[in-house]
Amino acid sequence: MRSGYSKVLTIILIVIIVAVIALLAYLGFDYYSRYRTNKDGEAYVDSFTDGITVDTPTDSSSSNTNTNTDSEDISTDNQNIETQTGGSTSSSSTTKRKPTYKGFYTLGSIEIPKTNVKYPILEKVTKKSLETSVAVVWPENAELNKKGNVVIVGHNYRNGVFFSNNKKLSKGDKIYITDLNKKRIAYTIYNIFEASDTDTKFYNRDTKGKREITLSTCTDDSSARLIIEARE
Repeated sequence: MRSGYSKVLTIILIVIIVAVIALLAYLGFDYYSRYRTNKDGEAYVDSFTDGITVDTPTDSSSSNTNTNTDSEDISTDNQNIETQTGGSTSSSSTTKRKPTYKGFYTLGSIEIPKTNVKYPILEKVTKKSLETSVAVVWPENAELNKKGNVVIVGHNYRNGVFFSNNKKLSKGDKIYITDLNKKRIAYTIYNIFEASDTDTKFYNRDTKGKREITLSTCTDDSSARLIIEARE
């Protein structure tokens, strides 16, 4: 009787040990996956925005000098962009190729200092592209930092990746968008609300001739979309 009881306890102990090891392996893989995703995104954005500097005029009284540091431009006609993941572009005076990130064309990059977001903005929304980074869903053939509204979507994995921490953003927070011409625009959040996953009426809104962006992601319980609107 005692021998049978000991065998049962041994089996239970083995099952517990295996379960603990499996849990630790899962947590370790999840942590590494999140770490790698964020680091790859940061490396791309750092490479993509390398060389952008704030142009501070020496004579502040000059009426012909733009002192707005929220919008920054540099010349990149002959600059090659290479990512850690192997995507690259080259350009000439007659031909420009879009940069790529993990096999997807990109339109630029997004930075949200409050939530430590630094990711390339992919050109198309597909199941795979949204597992890779954030992407533009509207309008079709969009260009960043143009007048009007651009909608950028990203997953909420509730683990700090992509738009998982958008719920921590508030009105007045800054979002920085850098386009393919290396123009960097600061957008200020002015509206936050929830909408159904079929509600798109705010996509084609009147921006009164200004540049705007909209960030869209799932709420934590996936019952709705968390929508964040920002303007230059």
